[in-house]
Amino acid sequence: MSRSLARDLFERGIRDERVLWAVAQVERRLFVPPALRAEADDDRPLPIGHGQTISQPFVVARMTEELELRGSEKVLEVGTGSGYQTALLALLAARVYSVEVVPDLAARAAQVLLGTLGLANVSLRVDDGSGGWPSEAPFDRIVVTAAPTEIPSALVEQLGPGGRMVLPVGDEEGVQQLVRVDKDRGGGVSVRELLPVRFVPLVHARPAVH
Repeated sequence: MSRSLARDLFERGIRDERVLWAVAQVERRLFVPPALRAEADDDRPLPIGHGQTISQPFVVARMTEELELRGSEKVLEVGTGSGYQTALLALLAARVYSVEVVPDLAARAAQVLLGTLGLANVSLRVDDGSGGWPSEAPFDRIVVTAAPTEIPSALVEQLGPGGRMVLPVGDEEGVQQLVRVDKDRGGGVSVRELLPVRFVPLVHARPAVH
């Protein structure tokens, strides 16, 4: 268990008790390369291969907190990566659909999520995540773990009424912002900037909303 990491995140400002509980349950070391497992509870990103990283725990927790999950939601995750955030989502939502474009990362994540942890409410797919998962839409929540230059229109379309999406947006070399996209019951969309971040770029992003 990762109770010390949960305590550190509380001290950094994470206040959602369910998110802190999930962090305490999930061992981050399961999702990092063996050579880096001694650093697994450090509050920083770590490389996982293929030019990708497992995100900084504070950023993962903040993004998850912004989703305001209560346990009944159907969630789309774009960018399975290591699978760490997928595991947190699985503890906090009813169902998680996660898309990863890199087959090797998807296979490794599946081994931990479905094999080691036996999470029955997770579905995984290898695909271009910027296109979402149309056959399972709409989603109550969407979280994107890599940065498109603009908000992908396909993901906005797959967000259900009253839904919320959290994602980083911006150029790889420029300023990126973590943003929250809310869709009201009538289909209207609002966007709020949360904090500056640094993410790897979203691979094969499709045409976006302007």
